[in-house]
Amino acid sequence: MSDQQMCPGCKTTKYSNRNMRLMVNVCGHTLCENCVNVYFVRGSGECRQCHMILRKNNFRDQIFEDAEVEKDTDIRKKVLKDFNKMEDDFATLKDYNDYLEQVETMIFNLTNGIDVEQTRLEIESYRKENQDIIRRNKLKKSHDEELIERLLEEEREVRQFTQQQIIEEEELVQKEKQKQKNELINDLMFSKLPAEHIIRTHRQDITSIEKNIEKKAKPLQIPTQISSKFVPGTFMRQERFVAPRVETGSLYSYTPLHLENRGPIPPEFSNLASLKYLAHIRVEDKCERAGGFQSNVACYRALQDSFCGLFL
Repeated sequence: MSDQQMCPGCKTTKYSNRNMRLMVNVCGHTLCENCVNVYFVRGSGECRQCHMILRKNNFRDQIFEDAEVEKDTDIRKKVLKDFNKMEDDFATLKDYNDYLEQVETMIFNLTNGIDVEQTRLEIESYRKENQDIIRRNKLKKSHDEELIERLLEEEREVRQFTQQQIIEEEELVQKEKQKQKNELINDLMFSKLPAEHIIRTHRQDITSIEKNIEKKAKPLQIPTQISSKFVPGTFMRQERFVAPRVETGSLYSYTPLHLENRGPIPPEFSNLASLKYLAHIRVEDKCERAGGFQSNVACYRALQDSFCGLFL
């Protein structure tokens, strides 16, 4: 929600009150929660902008920043509850498109206040004439939603089962590594063989064990009660699961980068005249010398600035 949104009743903005909740009613105009409780204390009252009689229990939280979009969405939901015909209910595609255009025209008229009474009469007339079709499509839609919900639930079960298999594979790998680590410690403590030989042998054993685990990785097994009724998705097409291999080694050590950016060392101040750096420098006059200006000092500073930028 934008900080510039403002309640038309108390003029409070989201910027001044972060906890402000804007609410909207059937007319599409907004009020904050505090104004709703004040203006509609008796349960009903007039809208502050369009003066439509509203009920307090019809107010809901505003979802969209634009109130017109909120109003259009609310009206669309109500209209589509009755105008719920499918493409299969029409003989031709043109008839279905004409039906959709009629529905959009009604929604547009109700949203923008065009022939509202006439549009409501048309909706009421359609509801009475097509009660059986409306009821049948509602039942059909509920069956489809139930099927989709069932498939989603089965997909969640498959995902949980897959995650459980991954966890079991990871636990198996960790147990095997811990076992090898304990054996390495025991061999280093009690074996008479050289430490280098023991460490090299255990590294070879760990490598061979990891290879065996990868070879013995079982294909992803889906329970019968799930796989018999679930249509596999993309993640179900994998043939087998291999536990991810975690590379272990020495920790990374940061080495700061040394960059020489000071440039070459400029000549000494006492050598400026002997090196002929002052050959083309204007000599200061008496007034400048009295003010503290010396040409060799200015030359030395210029040389330092120029040498400072000479580096690779």
